[in-house]
Amino acid sequence: MRFLIALYFFVLASPLVRGQNLVPPIENYRIFEYKAASKNWDLAVSPEGELFVANNKGLLHFNGEHWAFYQLPNKTTIRSVAWVRDKIYTGSYEEFGFWEMNVFGILEYTSLIHLIKDHEFTSEEFWQILPYGDAIVFRSFSGIYVLEENQITNIEPRIVVNHMAVWEGKILVAGGNNGLSYLQGKELVPINGTDMLNSKIVVDMESTNNGLLIGTKLHGVYFFKDGLLRSLDDDINMELKQHQLNQILPLINGQVAFGTIKNGIYFYNLGDSSYYSVNREAGLQNNTVLSLEQYNDQLWIGLDNGIDRLQLDNPLTYYTDLTGMVGTVYDVAKHKGTIYLGSNTGIHYFEGKKLKFVEGSQGHIWDLEVIDGKLFCGHNTGTFILENDNLNLISEISGGYQMIKVPSSASLYLQGTYTGLARYLKEEQGNWSVKAIEGIAFPIKYLCFENPTTLWVAHPYKGLFRVFLNENYTKVVRIQEFKEDSIPNVYNIKLYNIKNQIVLYSDGIWYKYDPIRNGIFVFEEFQDYNFKELVHFDRDYYWFRDHEGAKELIVTNLNDDNFVLEDAQLGRRLVPEAENVIKINDSIYFFTLSDGIGKLNLANFRSQLGKFELTVPRLVFFKDKDGAHALDGTPFVIENKRSREIEMEFAAPNMVQPKYFYILKGPMELSSNVDNGILKFQNLPYGTYVLEIFTVGINNARSQSRTIEFQIKPPWYLSNLSFVGYGLMGLAIIFLVRGYNSRKLRRKHSLLKEKLEREQQEQLAQLEKEKLAKEIKVKQKELTSTTLSMARKNELILELKNLLLMNKSKFDNQQRYRSFMKKLNSAISDDEDWRHFEVNFKELHNDFFETLLQRYPNLTPKDLKLCAYLKMNLTSKEMAPLMGISTRGVEIHRYRLRKKLELDSEHNISNFLITLK
Repeated sequence: MRFLIALYFFVLASPLVRGQNLVPPIENYRIFEYKAASKNWDLAVSPEGELFVANNKGLLHFNGEHWAFYQLPNKTTIRSVAWVRDKIYTGSYEEFGFWEMNVFGILEYTSLIHLIKDHEFTSEEFWQILPYGDAIVFRSFSGIYVLEENQITNIEPRIVVNHMAVWEGKILVAGGNNGLSYLQGKELVPINGTDMLNSKIVVDMESTNNGLLIGTKLHGVYFFKDGLLRSLDDDINMELKQHQLNQILPLINGQVAFGTIKNGIYFYNLGDSSYYSVNREAGLQNNTVLSLEQYNDQLWIGLDNGIDRLQLDNPLTYYTDLTGMVGTVYDVAKHKGTIYLGSNTGIHYFEGKKLKFVEGSQGHIWDLEVIDGKLFCGHNTGTFILENDNLNLISEISGGYQMIKVPSSASLYLQGTYTGLARYLKEEQGNWSVKAIEGIAFPIKYLCFENPTTLWVAHPYKGLFRVFLNENYTKVVRIQEFKEDSIPNVYNIKLYNIKNQIVLYSDGIWYKYDPIRNGIFVFEEFQDYNFKELVHFDRDYYWFRDHEGAKELIVTNLNDDNFVLEDAQLGRRLVPEAENVIKINDSIYFFTLSDGIGKLNLANFRSQLGKFELTVPRLVFFKDKDGAHALDGTPFVIENKRSREIEMEFAAPNMVQPKYFYILKGPMELSSNVDNGILKFQNLPYGTYVLEIFTVGINNARSQSRTIEFQIKPPWYLSNLSFVGYGLMGLAIIFLVRGYNSRKLRRKHSLLKEKLEREQQEQLAQLEKEKLAKEIKVKQKELTSTTLSMARKNELILELKNLLLMNKSKFDNQQRYRSFMKKLNSAISDDEDWRHFEVNFKELHNDFFETLLQRYPNLTPKDLKLCAYLKMNLTSKEMAPLMGISTRGVEIHRYRLRKKLELDSEHNISNFLITLK
């Protein structure tokens, strides 16, 4: 069978041993943690274990993981608080009402003052809230108010009401000078036999199975039963009178807790009248107890400065040295029924409830060993034997680290010291002979035997050595040193002889020495315990300190019996690198702490296995990126844009420092441990998720799961509406594409048509152009031909004229000659030929003359005629007949025309006119 035990889960019913001032674990909640005022006047706990505190500034709520703070509308001090039927009732200055949790996990306040008819308060504060059947009673010093069926009845008792209690079905009232009374209707009826309380201030009354406990401010506690009132045992009353009683709370283990103003809490056993105290010296933050409340094994304590939680009847108890006088404890030993502590300040021991100091032991104590009925003390300055509270120095060799017995010898021991090894030999007369062993001269903190003459030793800081001794243990014969080639790190090595094997712990890894191979190798049997240092072992169990978990002591028989001691205080207070577990007997173990000692009753611890039921975790809040969701039991639906961060808190109020485990199922699957109750998810894919959260306990056992469903909506672009839109958009796109393609085809068709028409027009234009060019060419040929014909005609006429001139004398009739010459001249200068030429020329060059005249307005018609002939590229010889002048005359005319056209000699006049546009 395998056990894993988390200490803080369990309740054990055995009382603490009287006379040893060891107390259960105390959790301190300081002002900076709960973030309110220092004074805590009253406490209430829900059936699930949630704590509600009447604080000087308002109402505190602790869900087991985190604190929440609320204030009344008028922000007055809350003096009283009570949990009644799923509501939290509070009383304040001239105000009382109730708080309820809304769907977001936040408390909301409702005042009840409006139910009081025809009444005005006279500076009343409500110090007590008392459930009574279906009614709830609110008490101030001057009045009693009964809430029933949504109506409030006001009772004016005409006395100062110090306290109330329900006993034997009646409401008891303490106040005034007439002892106790009970409420009958609106009247107070005195109770016979309580005259002893006259003129005494009653601060609390609590019923027990045996009767009624009545606590007074300055006169201790009284017990009332069967009409008789008597004072409690004088011993406890002496304490309560001296330290001013303020609170009474009967506990479920049969004890009674008395809270005082000056000295914390007294735990009193009604059966045997025994008691013990828990005060500031034992771990409370403050000695002034203002309120007490119990939930299962947990005692909540409201203090004048802070809030504490004490785990009643825990098998693990502590002695805490808050004064610093004890210091850090390195070893514990039980000798002749007395527990001795060896610390860095000296030797201390318990005598009754007091821890006393052994005079002369000042200095660092490393080792306490009971040998042959005597207590040996390894001290910074040497080694002593403690007898009858007196220290006797037996060795002046400084620094007694560790003393071990030589195998197969009944009277010989070796000790590691600051300077080497020392031999302790018990002589026949009973005296001890101590001698330094020769041949070794360095500090030895850890040592163990491989065989009777072979010793393994470790330097406190570096070095691992195998030491060979002579038969008399007076001298070192040989030293074998192991360096980095044997083990990766030779610094701060721990040495053990486990089942006749030399076992080493270095840098979190376990090794062993193999004598056959004469080397150091990984210790396979301990590989499950890497990074777990062995702090104690015996024939039954091995105790490992979990340096990864930092809070756990793992106890195992290396087979099938294993358990874990996990306590926050134990984890914080174990001495780093010097953890020590001391077995006193089969049930009692001590732990050395940085400020005291811890004690474990293992038998009681085991007797409680299986009695603790893990709590199903409660969902405290659920929120996404933009805010909280209502806790109304329906699945949570989260908009995608708000899902980048999802946070939720869980609590198990009835457990101290609970742990959780979750399994997330859905589009993304996750699982992990949760330590502080806060669970966060980031950037989860959309979809539906199922979250299972468990409280984790023994052997990683899990409670029943709390199942939470939540849905992350898809992003807007993947929602159903978006898909409908996408469908419509797709149809629209198809329609638009078809329309576009249709328009494109039509446009393409139109463009093709236009292109064809354009090409046709271009072809027609080209044809027209070619036709026109042909026509122009024809006309040019015709014009040229006509012009040349005219030139030949005129040339013939001129030749004929010249011939006539040459034969003028041959004409008999001169008149006839002149008539003939006149006709020839007329034929040469025939304007009809020119007009015909001009018409044909203008058809080819329609703007030629206008352009010339526009640029050169001084040109004459004869100049224009010459320009026309030059544009046709006629030679002077060809132009002479057309103009009726000689070739020389044409040249002269061309010269004059060049001047009019402002052309220099370098420019060809014909080219100029041909290119003129």
